[in-house]
Amino acid sequence: MSEPISSAGKQTTRQSQGVRITVIAILVFMLVIVAGFIYRIGQPRLMSTSELQVNGLYLLEPPRDIGSFELLDHRGQPVAQASLKGGWTLVFFGYTYCPDICQTTMPFLDRFVSELEGTEAENTNVVMISVDPARDTVEQLASYVPFFNESFTGVTGEFLDLFRVATNLNAPFRKEPGQGDDYEVSHSANVVLINPRGHYHGFFKVPLDLAKMKVTYRAARYLWER
Repeated sequence: MSEPISSAGKQTTRQSQGVRITVIAILVFMLVIVAGFIYRIGQPRLMSTSELQVNGLYLLEPPRDIGSFELLDHRGQPVAQASLKGGWTLVFFGYTYCPDICQTTMPFLDRFVSELEGTEAENTNVVMISVDPARDTVEQLASYVPFFNESFTGVTGEFLDLFRVATNLNAPFRKEPGQGDDYEVSHSANVVLINPRGHYHGFFKVPLDLAKMKVTYRAARYLWER
């Protein structure tokens, strides 16, 4: 026959249960706080125009229609303004023989898109528009652009068409004189932002910073969708 539990034993048991309940409650509270913190970090932050500019993003008010154009991508498919509609597009002007800027910007953009998640990753496109159509044929771009990221698109076309698009996006370029066939092309290193309507929405100014660009890009999308 078992011994009856003393009142002292019952009190100890109740105290142990109380301690366990308190510990569990504290752990649950901490988890809620941490989860809320992580959630807030993951949400886009509303930023003022000055904050965006300090962090490298300059938005146009209102966004600008860049006009009609007809170009070709590195897959041989036509590219027009309608091709830019429906998603967000990051446009970089460069060329395959570029000795410096393009060699750092293209890997940077690959890292940038690789860190996007969800809807941002699904509808963010990267396009490199050539400033050297004489050498950047469809075939040349096809061997260059996918090297950095298979989803990236290289675009070329007639010189005047490319120059018109670049001028409309505040990214003019010019061939450096007196260098023979091994010439260089001066061009902007800024990254242009095109919104889902196919309009010139703004640009990320060099020097590009990965953390700042992620924050400002999300803020720009959030402002657009409000």
